[in-house]
Amino acid sequence: MPIDAKLQAILDAGKALGRPPVEQQTPAEARAERAEMMARFVPMPEYRSVKTEDRTIGADGRKIPVRIYTPARDGPFAVVVFFHGGGWGVGTLETHDPYCRALATEAGAVVVSVDYRLAPEHKFPAGLEDSLAATEWVLEHVGELGGDASQVIAGGDSAGATMATVVALLLRDKGVTGLAGQILLYPVTAYYDPPTASYVENAEGYGLTRNGMIWFWDNYLNDKAEAKDFRVAPLFAPSLAGLPRAFVVTAEYDVLRDEGQAYAKRLAEAAVAVTHVFVEGMNHGFAASPNEFPFLPQAKDMLRRVAEWVKAGR
Repeated sequence: MPIDAKLQAILDAGKALGRPPVEQQTPAEARAERAEMMARFVPMPEYRSVKTEDRTIGADGRKIPVRIYTPARDGPFAVVVFFHGGGWGVGTLETHDPYCRALATEAGAVVVSVDYRLAPEHKFPAGLEDSLAATEWVLEHVGELGGDASQVIAGGDSAGATMATVVALLLRDKGVTGLAGQILLYPVTAYYDPPTASYVENAEGYGLTRNGMIWFWDNYLNDKAEAKDFRVAPLFAPSLAGLPRAFVVTAEYDVLRDEGQAYAKRLAEAAVAVTHVFVEGMNHGFAASPNEFPFLPQAKDMLRRVAEWVKAGR
């Protein structure tokens, strides 16, 4: 179907600002642009009651910042360990603060947003190491968080969704139990070369571009040989058997559409309980980006569906 008219208006407004595409910026410039955007964002009134706490987790001699969102109701709660998107290099706790507040409220869940180390200053596997350590910390301290130990979920959007599903794979391989689900919003699951059909069809004009993804990948990897490592491209994992249930979202006008769909298919083939939602007329970022969320009805609907999926596991 054609791209949604409201989404097109948002994209047009962004183009009118005349800012260079991400691949023509330095990482510092891209981060500053997002910080400027977030400085103008006002949280929706219905999500301001969420309690937030910033703290740090100790792991192997380093400190990992996290932000903990607790809904204004009685627990115990499901707990979502959330990894922000931004191509492993430009997202922050702030860029996904609106979404985490909304998810905590709608799902009635504690959300632990992880500020993992960013590329290119910290290339693979630094951010993944932080993500894994933060998840293991949550599993060990779930009671302290007011959480239900049987309902710990890893989730994220884009590169953050990649972190979530790779964390699930690594916990499985380590024999660590307790992870009950995965929320994967338009995940990165494969390298950009060779390109899928969605990389060609949606290369330009819909927000995230092919050239933008190449820039993110080049900043993240130490060497292109790592592109076959399932820890950066989980579609290459030898087996997906034994992973917890998954909620996977893909969008029509997204360069990552096809690899996300291929990953959902592989999960199902491995007998993992998968809810795969393909959204027509939408682009990469529609469900969690402050540029689009919460201004699109489709984003609010997806938030509701994710929240219902979380609740269904209780």
